[in-house]
Amino acid sequence: MPPLLHPALLLLLGATLTFRALRRALSRLPLPAHVRADPLRTWRWHNLLVSFTHSIVSGIWALLCVWQTPELLVEIETAWSLSGYLLVCLSAGYFIHDTVDIVVSRQARASWEYLVHHVMAMGAFFSGIFWSSFVGGGVITLLVEVSNIFLTIRMMMKISNAQNLLLYRINKYYVGQGNLGTFLLGILLMLDVMILIYFSRLLRSDFCPERVPSPQHKDKFLTE
Repeated sequence: MPPLLHPALLLLLGATLTFRALRRALSRLPLPAHVRADPLRTWRWHNLLVSFTHSIVSGIWALLCVWQTPELLVEIETAWSLSGYLLVCLSAGYFIHDTVDIVVSRQARASWEYLVHHVMAMGAFFSGIFWSSFVGGGVITLLVEVSNIFLTIRMMMKISNAQNLLLYRINKYYVGQGNLGTFLLGILLMLDVMILIYFSRLLRSDFCPERVPSPQHKDKFLTE
């Protein structure tokens, strides 16, 4: 079905408007004195609050998706679950909201790297949303949001001038350097292993065509 007629557009619109409403609600919360004194820091604080909420929801949700449907970790192109699909739709809505927020607030030049990230992420997520392809890959990439929870906490404490607090130091030296690095390294290694598996299947398919797959593997991706 063409994207312009796809029913998932309602999900994307709903997710985008949800994060917009969330931002308006969070904007009513009291601000730290150091943040309140500067309009740019105020905008950044509200932006990070929404990002923090998205990281908590999507990070935990991604872990639950993998626990419920382990195939998402292996068949990253063909594996599909309703929970994973809705998660990808929600996160795509967040990236749409954040992109609009950055552009409308005239922070595009200062935050260009975020825009590049969002465009790339939305391009990948749209493949799963509109063509049901690589939903597993989208869920895997959202596992990084678990570590982004601690990264966002650190950024919020920094712009609120709270670097002298014990929590900031723990987050900086323990989570920021150890846990985050280990988590990201684990994700990258897992992706490398899956890429090697797919590459080996391609080699067998191209150079060993006489080899017939066993019945239990005849439906495997990239074996024929």
